Amino acid sequence: MTPLSAVSPVDGRYHGKTAELSAYFSEAALIRYRILVEIKYFQALYDLGLPQLKHLTADKVAQLHQLYENFSEKDAEAVKQIEKTTNHDVKAVEYFIKAAFQEQGLENCQEFVHFGLTSQDINNTAVPLSLKEAYQAVYRPLINTLLSAMEALQEDWKAIPMLARTHGQPASPTLLGKEMAVFTARLRQQLEQLDAIELKVKFGGATGNLNAHYTAYPTTDWHAFAKTFAEKYLGLSRAYPTTQIEHYDNLAAFFHAMTRVNTILIDFCRDIWTYISMEYFRQKTIAGEVGSSAMPHKVNPIDFENAEGNLGIANALLEHLAGKLPISRLQRDLTDSTVLRNIGVPFAHTIIAFKAIQKGMGKLLLNEAKLRADLDANWMVIAEAIQNVLRRENYPQPYEALKALTRGKAAVGEAEIKAFIQQLEVTEAVKEELMALSPHTYTGIF
Repeated sequence: MTPLSAVSPVDGRYHGKTAELSAYFSEAALIRYRILVEIKYFQALYDLGLPQLKHLTADKVAQLHQLYENFSEKDAEAVKQIEKTTNHDVKAVEYFIKAAFQEQGLENCQEFVHFGLTSQDINNTAVPLSLKEAYQAVYRPLINTLLSAMEALQEDWKAIPMLARTHGQPASPTLLGKEMAVFTARLRQQLEQLDAIELKVKFGGATGNLNAHYTAYPTTDWHAFAKTFAEKYLGLSRAYPTTQIEHYDNLAAFFHAMTRVNTILIDFCRDIWTYISMEYFRQKTIAGEVGSSAMPHKVNPIDFENAEGNLGIANALLEHLAGKLPISRLQRDLTDSTVLRNIGVPFAHTIIAFKAIQKGMGKLLLNEAKLRADLDANWMVIAEAIQNVLRRENYPQPYEALKALTRGKAAVGEAEIKAFIQQLEVTEAVKEELMALSPHTYTGIF
């Protein structure tokens, strides 16, 4: 398969933007993570001191880690070849490892591969581990870079006055940098929540009670072993009690947190798109690029549109994952298995969006002349300031007076505002204070 023949744009058109996720969410990656869990489990059994494994040396066991550390496409193909016979993906991994044991002269302990386990003990550890590592290695660095770029613009624009619009109508002026800060603060808060979600793993045998383990070795505290295995060997946390599968409640929380991050970015993209349409921003042109096949003048905000679309697809999939995964018939049905294979898809659409937003922000050119012109054309927005000074002075019905002057009027400019101030029955000091007001300076403090 090539990017031109891929059904999904994630692996096709956008392959160059998503290739790094292959190490975590591809079929080969899933096989590798399963092998990793199986080998670390064998290592944990050896470390536990099972009598049947005491003849092994630490060096011999350590060599087994090369099965996932040096995992290759050829190895993945070998596992898939076995799966053609087993018609069971995890059993194919078990047989692949046992074959490696035989090659290394470990036939007498190969039955401790996958000892007492069910396939979900492997899947429900491999998938959260891959998700955690993808989040740390790909997602977090990208959004950190995006946030840094947003905060740099926030700093650059912290003193730029801008006409605000509430309900789409001219409103009390604001500062462009502060409006950027609204988004960065929202994102950081949601990312803190995302970071805090503990990814759980299921490790408890066929129906969660470690039946086979306790039958084979009744005096061993297998629940303590399972907890140690999850935490010490995998860096995750064990969910207990469980059915045959993990509850996925925390995984659902993780996906919901991702959707909130994406929703904030959709909001950001739409605002920036609107500011571009209002000419508050222009965009850098790139030689050779075409904005429209018919209209040669156009420089479209395509990066923000691309990001919005991809974030929407990601959220639709994340919502489905979060809503479906925690539901399973009785002790287990198979619907989670096929759904879990799609975790990388919304991840990929999210990553595409992060990169598009970053690219789009790099093209923005602030058009201060347009921002100033809009402020100059909307002197009525200082009516709020005037009426509150008048309230302070106990002037009768100041709100109503400003409402009569400004509400629904086609044009209330500087001249009209200052004429209104001059006829007020207030002290000269108050008049001077009011005359000094301007849409350019009535911005509050940020």
